[in-house]
Amino acid sequence: MILSGPAARLASKLMRRQFAVFVAGGLACALADVGLMQLLIQAGTLPTAAASAGFAAGLLLNYIFHSRVTFSTAPGTTNFARYLCVVGINYLMTIACVALAGAAFDNPLAGKLLSLPLVAVNGYLLGKYWIFK
Repeated sequence: MILSGPAARLASKLMRRQFAVFVAGGLACALADVGLMQLLIQAGTLPTAAASAGFAAGLLLNYIFHSRVTFSTAPGTTNFARYLCVVGINYLMTIACVALAGAAFDNPLAGKLLSLPLVAVNGYLLGKYWIFK
């Protein structure tokens, strides 16, 4: 079904709002990831272990946030498995961007920065239409 007129404008507005919630949730989870890592390092934890704990906490918070808040679905094993697949896809997209920018421009940071909006859009669309459908 293709929407037109006021219905299309409303759907577009709702999707933009949902994407903004998706991005805000991702930023909050990234802050939790980095914050936990820093707290653990300050407490004497090895940096690699602290980074791993932060990553795991951020990943779980991100999943729960998007499940409950962004897409209003109940967490479950199927959508968690799909979420992990998307995390893997986004990781590979990031590595590809970093490698390409490093090879083409000797600037891996440019590739990392380029990857951020790509993985955000990819994560949102796959979240909306596959993970949490």
